[in-house]
Amino acid sequence: MTQPPEQPPSGGYGAPPNQPPQPPSGGFGAPVQPTPGYGYPQQPGPYNSGPYGNPQQPGPYAQPQQPGPYGQPPQQAGPNGGYGYPPPPPPQFAPPQPPSGRGPFKGRPALLIAAAVAGLLVVGGTVWAVTGGGDDKKPVAEKSGSPTASGTSSADDPANPGDGSGDGGKDPENLNEGRKSGEAKVLWYKEAPDAPGSGADAPGMWITGRTAVKAAYKEVVAYNVGNGNPTWPTITFPQKICAVTPEKSAGDKIVVAYMSGVSDSAKCNHLQQLDLNTGAKGWTATVADGDLFDSALSIGLTITGKTLMVGRSQSGVAYDLATGKQLYEKKKYGAACFPSAFAGGSRLLVVSSCGAGSDTAHDEVQELDPATGGAKWTKAIPKGWTVSHVYSVDPVVLYMTDADNKHWNISTLKSDGSVRSQVDSKASFAAGCGTFNDDLQGCEDVAADANTLYLPTAATTGPNQIVAIDLATGKEKWRVKSPEDESMLPVKVEGGKLIAYVEAAYDAGGQVVSVPTTGSSHTTTKLLQLPAGTAKIESSFFSRDVDYVDGRFYISSTRLNGNDDTKEKLMLAYGK
Repeated sequence: MTQPPEQPPSGGYGAPPNQPPQPPSGGFGAPVQPTPGYGYPQQPGPYNSGPYGNPQQPGPYAQPQQPGPYGQPPQQAGPNGGYGYPPPPPPQFAPPQPPSGRGPFKGRPALLIAAAVAGLLVVGGTVWAVTGGGDDKKPVAEKSGSPTASGTSSADDPANPGDGSGDGGKDPENLNEGRKSGEAKVLWYKEAPDAPGSGADAPGMWITGRTAVKAAYKEVVAYNVGNGNPTWPTITFPQKICAVTPEKSAGDKIVVAYMSGVSDSAKCNHLQQLDLNTGAKGWTATVADGDLFDSALSIGLTITGKTLMVGRSQSGVAYDLATGKQLYEKKKYGAACFPSAFAGGSRLLVVSSCGAGSDTAHDEVQELDPATGGAKWTKAIPKGWTVSHVYSVDPVVLYMTDADNKHWNISTLKSDGSVRSQVDSKASFAAGCGTFNDDLQGCEDVAADANTLYLPTAATTGPNQIVAIDLATGKEKWRVKSPEDESMLPVKVEGGKLIAYVEAAYDAGGQVVSVPTTGSSHTTTKLLQLPAGTAKIESSFFSRDVDYVDGRFYISSTRLNGNDDTKEKLMLAYGK
């Protein structure tokens, strides 16, 4: 429902609470109630993208003020759903989240900033001393050489016709044994490196025309997309990998961050640029702490065009992706607004916490010029609401929760930052944001194009649906039901079609399907039927990343549990 941002709508979140309207569902005011996710407990960690379902993320602010641009959430649910209808739930085993939810880079809460000023941070009833780095040295581009290369690269480059039919290579595990007619084959399967008993992150998965690249614990590995042979030697870092750019650049470059040591005071501040196609190590840099309480203990990375943005706890540092030269810093601005989270890709967004501890505390969203850091527009989010996730940067689609985490809103913004529409649907969505995922762009099971948002519904029994939402109005355009009893999840929009993944059952492999995004028919077309012989392995990727590129389907772990009894799985590739 498109509403002028300066006026409250006739129903829903802008209506006086003592006169509850009969509004459409969704938007500000829909209460959050848990329903089951995958059914498996998840491994904690910032890259956990396992079960679908929005996490419980209480906002740090006080109750909303009187109705304004967004207004006050109603106190009671309407009898016919609407603002008050159950919205996207967290997964089954989600524990309560601490106040805030976005983490150092992903969204440092306003309460943390206020507490830091006092020198103390109260978390879970425990008082912790807060130390801020006073080192104001600038990040310096350095010669590479810290990470080491090991292993051998393959000179073989099998035919890659782009239809998923390349040379599948050897199959030592006999994963293709008993493969039925019409089923895809396992092109290759890789096990994960040893991880400590406490577990380790395995963030990122990048696919080029020739190479599939994966980070795991201290390593970055690369495999030929057709046969799984190493395309370049494994790169081993001296300490564990703590952040990566989820995107790759147009020139197939990424940046990896690794820890400065193993102590409790170690920082995630060493950067290494890598070429995905060759494994060549480019520039390196060390990220310094910012001003008081603005540290690089934990950082986040994102690429927009030629710019790498590094998010510290209360600021961002931009680098030239090609050279490592520091371009600018995005620091405190306006009425005590501290940048706390960045989202990149085709556009660069920043979420800031403003006026912490005051009566006017609120979040703000800005679009930045990636080359200069200048703000193209600024959108103030109403008091009491927290920007928890960015579903899309182009168009801008935000998922927000209120201060008590009892209501949610999905808003689409125009090119000037004003509200274009708000989601108006009675569906209970499950966007794949994970149990502990506090990453601003960490929701895996959502896709968008210029005019439509695609969200899966939560399923407790039987098949779910994918709902197409018109971003001009917020209304549902159409729904498509999963072709099986297992859930169907959006992967991407490509060539006028929605690509989706149907999860595996205990006795049947998953599917990759396409759905036309235009026209009157929105039925699924099967692109790949994954083999039943690997259904058990496929369904055991509890914390995972998936992609479909050139007719091949890739699934990889994003979290290693450190179990020494068995070799952990890292990555599976399927094709015709």
